[in-house]
Amino acid sequence: MKTVYVFFADGFEEIEALTAVDVLRRAGMNVNIVSVTEDEIVKGAHGVSVFCDVNFVNCDFYNADLLLLPGGMPGADTLAKHKGLSKLLTKFAQEGKLIAAICAAPMALGNLGLLQGYKATCYPGFEQYLTGAILEDKPVVHDRNIITGSGPGAALHFALKIVSVMLGKDKADELHDGMVVKS
Repeated sequence: MKTVYVFFADGFEEIEALTAVDVLRRAGMNVNIVSVTEDEIVKGAHGVSVFCDVNFVNCDFYNADLLLLPGGMPGADTLAKHKGLSKLLTKFAQEGKLIAAICAAPMALGNLGLLQGYKATCYPGFEQYLTGAILEDKPVVHDRNIITGSGPGAALHFALKIVSVMLGKDKADELHDGMVVKS
């Protein structure tokens, strides 16, 4: 079973974070919701509170197949500034393991130089933080081991792309049809 860690900070974008968690769990993945704050209860950008499965300080991530960063502000900024997460992202990138970020969250990757020479997308206005990236104006971009999404409207397609990359196109198509996705 594939294991995913999704990182939550106060101000996360609810649609992006919870759509990814839901779709990946529907696909049969082991999805861990990780708080990078001192508390396991994290409040979203639109007032939705989530009780996270675990706190960052209590994880070793030895079994992680994917690290996922939802956007939203100031959540994405908090993720980008988290030293432990930055170290983990760098290690994953060096090992060629999967990393996914949507909306403003790709700035965490850009700030670390992890997008150098990679095709990527982000929320409009955050392009300046994607240092070295080859910017694409698309809802979802997958380049090698990095998947990026443009924003809340791309959340479902972002999650389905992750399923396709991790479990294959047939599984993504099954979910696409089962959830009656029309586009």
